[in-house]
Amino acid sequence: MLDVAAVCERLAEPLRIAEGVKKALVLLSALHDLGKISDSFRAMLRDRRPQAFRHWEITEAFLFYHDGRIGEALGGSEGARRELYAAAAGHHGRPSQRILSMNRSNTGPGGEWKRMIDAAGEEALEAAGAAIEIFLGLWPDASLVDLDATAKARPLSWRLNGLLTAADWIGSNALWFPSCPPCADAQAYLDSARERARRAVAASGVATPSPSRTRLFDFSFRPMQAACAEAELPSGPMLAFIEDETGSGKTEAAMVLAQRMLLAGKGRGLYVALPTMATADSMFRRLRPILPRMFASAPTLTLAHGRAGLTKEYRDLVLSPERMQDEAGPTEWLRDSRRRALLANVGIGTIDQALLAAVRARHATLRQYGLSNKILIVDEVHEMGDPYMGVLLETLLRLHAALGGSAILMSATVPRDLRSRLFAAFGGGARPDLDEPGYPALTVSGAAPRPVAPAGLARGALKVERLDAPERALGLLESAAREGAAAVWVRNAVDEAIEAVKALRERGVPADLLHARFALCDRKRHEAAILSAFGKDRAARPGRVLVATQVVESSLDLDFDVMISDLAPMAALIQRAGRLWRHMDRRPAAARAVARPALHVLSPDPVHVEGPGWARDLLGGGAHVYDLATLWRSASVLFRAGEIRAPEALRALIEAAHGDAPVPASLERAELRAEGRSGAAKAHAFQNRIEWDKGYRAGASGAGDADYPTRLGQPQRILVLMRPDGAPWSGGAWSVDSCQLSEVSASEARLSKLALPESAPPVALPDWLVGTRSFVTVAENGEICEGLGYEEDAGLMFT
Repeated sequence: MLDVAAVCERLAEPLRIAEGVKKALVLLSALHDLGKISDSFRAMLRDRRPQAFRHWEITEAFLFYHDGRIGEALGGSEGARRELYAAAAGHHGRPSQRILSMNRSNTGPGGEWKRMIDAAGEEALEAAGAAIEIFLGLWPDASLVDLDATAKARPLSWRLNGLLTAADWIGSNALWFPSCPPCADAQAYLDSARERARRAVAASGVATPSPSRTRLFDFSFRPMQAACAEAELPSGPMLAFIEDETGSGKTEAAMVLAQRMLLAGKGRGLYVALPTMATADSMFRRLRPILPRMFASAPTLTLAHGRAGLTKEYRDLVLSPERMQDEAGPTEWLRDSRRRALLANVGIGTIDQALLAAVRARHATLRQYGLSNKILIVDEVHEMGDPYMGVLLETLLRLHAALGGSAILMSATVPRDLRSRLFAAFGGGARPDLDEPGYPALTVSGAAPRPVAPAGLARGALKVERLDAPERALGLLESAAREGAAAVWVRNAVDEAIEAVKALRERGVPADLLHARFALCDRKRHEAAILSAFGKDRAARPGRVLVATQVVESSLDLDFDVMISDLAPMAALIQRAGRLWRHMDRRPAAARAVARPALHVLSPDPVHVEGPGWARDLLGGGAHVYDLATLWRSASVLFRAGEIRAPEALRALIEAAHGDAPVPASLERAELRAEGRSGAAKAHAFQNRIEWDKGYRAGASGAGDADYPTRLGQPQRILVLMRPDGAPWSGGAWSVDSCQLSEVSASEARLSKLALPESAPPVALPDWLVGTRSFVTVAENGEICEGLGYEEDAGLMFT
C-alpha cells in the first residue's frame, strides 16, 4: 500500500490542485487495499476459500466504517469523502455496487455493509483502523477542507481513480518493488519506497521530458502553418480547430501549434487520434522522425490500436535491440498491456482508444488519466461526426477540458453544426461568430476565428461531371490508362469494387484493388504496391487504374490524374477529390496525362427522382452505405455548382449538402427512417457514455470494452483463413501474429445465411482469440463454402 502511495506521490506532482487535497489523494491511494486486512482475504490465500465480498469492496466498507476518524483528520463533507472512498476502493476498473444506499440504514443486521464487516472479521476491523491511524500520521497536511460539497468531489473522484490505477500498476511491479523483511517504522519504509518509486516511474516510461524549442521543420511555412506559429494562446485549457483543404499541411500546422502549447504548459505529451488503424499507421510513419525535436530528451512512444504489433515500423522499433538513445519508443512496461498505451509520453492511434475514456467501460479512468496531461489531437474530425461517435466525442472533449487538458481538432470538411457542438462540449460555448468563420480558418476557444489565406495548391477548380452508367465509367478508365494516367474509381461497397476491377481486367486494363475485405497480410501487401504505383513518388505516367472503397479517402497519400467516384455525401466527395492532382510540386499540369483535373461522379440524376430506388439501380449495394436524403442533397448541390472550387467554395458546398432542404416526396420515408436511426444511435450513445456529473461511483461501470463500443455498425464476424494443409493464410507457423495477419471481417448477417464449415486450428491458441474468431479453410480453388470464396487479389467474395 505504501509502495503504491509513493508512486502516486510522484505521478501527482504536476497536478494543478491544492497541496492539501493532493496529499489527501495520496493518502487515500495508500488505503486502496485496506480490505485485504480481512479474514475472508486471508482464507482465500491460505485455504482457497471463495470470497463472498472482494477485498476492494471491503475497502470501501472499512473506509465508511472509520469515516469519523478520517473526517476528523481531513475535514470536508461526509458526502464528499464517500465519493473519494468509492474512487479509491474501485481501483480494479469499476466501482463497487455493494453499498448502494450510502446511508447508515444500511448498517442494520440485514444490511450489506454489516455482512461485509462480518466477513472481514472483528480483529480485521480494528487492524484496519490502526492502519488508517498510521497512514494519517504519514501525511499530516492532507486536507479536504475545501471539499465541503459532494458535487466538488465528484470530478476529483474520476481523477483519483485514474491516478491510483496507474500508480497501482507501477507500484505492484515486483521488479521495481521487491518483497522485503517486515519494517516496524512506517515512515522509514515510506522514505525508502519513495526512492524506489522515483526509479520505477522513470523506468515505466510515464515520466515526461521537457518540451524543446527546436524548430520542427526546415521548409517555409504555408499560411495555416504560419497562423499556428503566431496565434495568441489563451490561458488555461484551450481547444483549437484547424480547417483547411486536403494537402494544405494541416498535420504540420497542428504539430507547430502543439509544440507551442507544450512550451506554454498546456500539456506534457501528445495523443494523435485517427479514424482508422490504417490512418494511424500512416501518421506514425509521418510523425516519428519529428518527435525528438519536440522534446529535450527522447519521449516514450506507442502505436495505440488493436493490431499495432503487426505494423512493421512499430514492430521493428519494439524489437530493435539497439534503439538509439535519442529515438522515441515504448518501454517494456508500456508494451505489456494495451490499456497502458495512453500512458506513454506520445501516443499515435485510433480515436477509439481515446473514446474508451468516455464510455462506461472498465478502466475508463486510466485512459482519462493517460489523456489528461496530453494535448489531444484529433484528425479527420468529420469522420467522427456520425450520431453515435459524435456524442462520445463531445463527452471526451468535455471530460478532457474538466481534467485540464487541451485539444486540437483538424478537418477539411467539418459541417458547421458539428464544429459548434464540439466547441460547446469543450466549454467554449456555441459562439455566434463560429457560424461562418471563413475558410480556411484557425479557431481557438475564447477568441474570434482567424481567417487564413489559402495555401495556393495550384490545382485550380475541379470540374464535376456526372456519369449515368457504369459502362461509361469503365470506358473512361480504359481510355485514361491507355494515355498513361494514374486513375481511380472509388466505389461505395466492396462487392461493386470487385465487379468493377474484374470488368477492367477483362478489357485488358492493368487494375489494382483495395478494400476492407482482404486478409490483413494481403491488405498490407496491396497497400504497399498501391503506394508505389499511385503514391507521392509514383512514376509520371503509370497507365494503371485503382478500384478502391472508402479506404483511400484519408489513409493513404495517393495522387491520381483521373478520378471517378460513386455518389457519396459531399464531405466524402471532397475528401476523395483531395487525392486528385495532389502533388503539383512533383507533377505539374504539363506533366499530367490529362489536360485538366475533373471529378467524374457516377450518379443518378437528382432532378428526376421516380422512387425510393432512385440510386439503387445505378450504384447497387453502394446506394445503401449512406442515407438517401444526404446522397440526393449532395448530388443536387454538386451538379448545380458544376465544380469544386477550393478552398473558397468548400464551406458553402458542405453546408448546403448537410442542410435541411426538402427532398423529393418519394425519398421522404427514407429520410424519416434515417432520422429514426440517428435518434436511436444518439440514445444508445447517451446510455453508454460516462455520467461525469455523477462522479465515479454512480457514473462509471465495469463491463468490458465490447459492451460499450466506440462506434456502431452492422455486426461483423472475424474469419481466420487457413490453407488446405492447415497452415495460417499468412504462412509460417501458427501464433497470435500469424492468426491476426490471416483475419478478415465480414457482415454477420450475410455469413449467417451460409453453411460455413468451421475448422479448429491445429495448435493451441489463446482462448480470447479462438473464442472470438471463426477458423475456415480456403480450398485450392478459392472456395470456402457454397456462396463464399477468397482470392489473394480479390479478397473475400460472396458469390
